[in-house]
Amino acid sequence: MTSEREKMAAGAWYSCLDPELEEMRARARTAVHAHNMADPAQRGAMGAELRALMTVAPDVFIEAPFHCAYGVNIKLGKAVYLNAGCTILDTGSVSIGARTMLGPSVQIYCAEHHKDAALRAQGLEIAKPVTIGSNVWIGGAAIILGGITIGDGAIIGAGSVVTRDVLSGATVVGNPARAR
Repeated sequence: MTSEREKMAAGAWYSCLDPELEEMRARARTAVHAHNMADPAQRGAMGAELRALMTVAPDVFIEAPFHCAYGVNIKLGKAVYLNAGCTILDTGSVSIGARTMLGPSVQIYCAEHHKDAALRAQGLEIAKPVTIGSNVWIGGAAIILGGITIGDGAIIGAGSVVTRDVLSGATVVGNPARAR
């Protein structure tokens, strides 16, 4: 039988109420807490516990506070910068390319809950990956929904809600985000 974690990784419907997934979220909460509470002079660019969960280049910088659901599904390229207040709900894979900058309070949501209320109450959700290219600039408080790909060099305006893929070099703004 396939575990809920395996279903989540495969992009199939799974129950987020699973004990193994809860244990993984608890481990992420501990790492996030340590990162957020550490003296910046002691923490450096990223707390060791948080770095151990993710696949990250050595020069990634994550400002506190930061939040992620699991951490293990996050891959950050060279010189990626996440400003204060970023949230990545990484039920699916989240890949962010080199030299990409996220403004304050940017949110990335991979989870989509079931539309049927009874199934939603049972914790059913599906994980949709997010891929963000290199040299992307995402303005403060932007929201990136699951299943989105943002091409290299794109710009996402502050406060935008990205519901569709963004082409390389494009600038999108608004809710929903549209080409400018």
